[in-house]
Amino acid sequence: MPSRKFADGEVVRGRWPGSSLYYEVEILSHDSTSQLYTVKYKDGTELELKENDIKPLTSFRQRKGGSTSSSPSRRRGSRSRSRSRSPGRPPKSARRSASASHQANIKEARREVEVKLTPLILKPFGNSISRYNGEPEHTERNDIPHKNTQEKFNLSQESSYISTQYSLRPRREEVKLKEIDSKEEKFIAKELAVRTFEVTPIRAKDLEFGGVPGVFLIMFGLPVFLFLLLLMCKQKDPSLLNFPPPLPALYELWETRVFGVYLLWFLIQVLFYLLPIGKVVEGTPLIDGRRLKYRLNGFYAFILTSAVIGTSLFQGVEFHYVYSHFLQFALGATVFCVVLSVYLYMRSLKAPRNDLSPASSGNAVYDFFIGRELNPRIGTFDLKYFCELRPGLIGWVVINLVMLLAEMKIQDRAIPSLAMILVNSFQLLYVVDALWNEEALLTTMDIIHDGFGFMLAFGDLVWVPFIYSFQAFYLVSHPNEVSWPMASLIIVLKLCGYVIFRGANSQKNAFRKNPSDPKLAHLKTVHTSTGKHLLVSGWWGFVRHPNYLGDLIMALAWSLPCGFNHILPYFYVIYFTMLLVHREARDEYHCKKKYGVAWEKYCQRVPYRIFPYIY
Repeated sequence: MPSRKFADGEVVRGRWPGSSLYYEVEILSHDSTSQLYTVKYKDGTELELKENDIKPLTSFRQRKGGSTSSSPSRRRGSRSRSRSRSPGRPPKSARRSASASHQANIKEARREVEVKLTPLILKPFGNSISRYNGEPEHTERNDIPHKNTQEKFNLSQESSYISTQYSLRPRREEVKLKEIDSKEEKFIAKELAVRTFEVTPIRAKDLEFGGVPGVFLIMFGLPVFLFLLLLMCKQKDPSLLNFPPPLPALYELWETRVFGVYLLWFLIQVLFYLLPIGKVVEGTPLIDGRRLKYRLNGFYAFILTSAVIGTSLFQGVEFHYVYSHFLQFALGATVFCVVLSVYLYMRSLKAPRNDLSPASSGNAVYDFFIGRELNPRIGTFDLKYFCELRPGLIGWVVINLVMLLAEMKIQDRAIPSLAMILVNSFQLLYVVDALWNEEALLTTMDIIHDGFGFMLAFGDLVWVPFIYSFQAFYLVSHPNEVSWPMASLIIVLKLCGYVIFRGANSQKNAFRKNPSDPKLAHLKTVHTSTGKHLLVSGWWGFVRHPNYLGDLIMALAWSLPCGFNHILPYFYVIYFTMLLVHREARDEYHCKKKYGVAWEKYCQRVPYRIFPYIY
């Protein structure tokens, strides 16, 4: 095993990936397997560099303020000046060769960028670089590696540095070379911003959800758990003492007609998505600088769906069929989700490297779950963006309506129960709010970081419509009478959660859209090395992730109308708490890695967390 050259804590100079610039860094750790050093820059950015991209401080000498081309007579302070060429001034031919050599070095630096000498992982949002993968540098076809040019161009944030060789060029030549250095630096920065870089898979230690074993268990465990919950809910006594519930035969759960109805529902939502109504906006910048366009017509799709459902009810369509075949619909949606996930993974194998998700790992099982391709599209039809809000979210409202009608029929009611009305109203407000503020989805981790695989497909198409409607499904078989005083308290709780949720999200989205908006001038921020600012006042100065707090309060308000006879209707609150704990930990990790010192300052300014003692 090769020995390491630099020790932990040693201050050295590290090359910024993709350029020839060196900056002062501190060695944090060394991976003996990959032979990569984890270093920390002065602004808090942490990267992984190869050993040959790190040099000791003694390899650099600070440039003197005066000219380095003065002749010996000038250094002695002599007043006499010879008209002949001084010993310190090289002949004209030598000066020309030095300039030509410098131009050649610039061409080599440009060629390094063009052939992707240093592959990077770039953050999909913002201009920060998350990690250098440490792969061997690219070589030409004749197997001769590129000559490193960083020794010719070494700049620091505080002052300029040069290699140990002395420069004896006249001042005029130095000025020209400084201009060339500046142009070369700007060129590389521009190339880094617009070129297409290869996306390097994350290493095994960075895998989420317990890595490959964890996602394997999730993919098989979640569908089974979903059906157990639905079967428990249909029992007269859904107590945990009666777990597990009686299991039906598999052939009883599958009906081709039900699967056909589900496909029809999906295709109707596709049709509404493709309608040329609603404004078109651009998403966040991708790693190659492109911005995808999205049509915001989710709210219009909801209005059209409501018109279709209302017309169907007026025509006498029996929606009780959905309730009586609820398990079959859940199985049909699960089968469709699996087929869609297989298609997404197969098409991602032919996707360009720069179209892959930053979360992809290179492992087939993990990538099938997390999603390998970031924005899979068929023409202009964005599969991930469509599934995020349309079939599942709007389907959730339709299922709630079905449960309301089923309650009236099964319990022989003239009007729905107050508990059912509260659940339907609360969740209808939530869905309408999401569709009305559809543009906010474009800055979420689901869109900018995670690929589209089984995780999002199952969550959007199965988990949301069949688990988020769980309270309404429970009330059909287990009625609960809610008094008006209790209902008033639940409504107040719901409104408090909604005010926090909507206020925090609106403030965040407005700031992301236009940080210089005069309406936001009163907000205090922390500047980061990426050029962005972190809010430390308003809703976001009260507690970290205030939108999660509002979301959690609303989730509790959805479950309270079901009473306290069983814990089953509170499963959503328990699950949602666990989800938000994971999300908050995930956000903390990514923000600390992205913003470095600035995130530490943010944490000092906003010390309160929703779950301070869990992780």
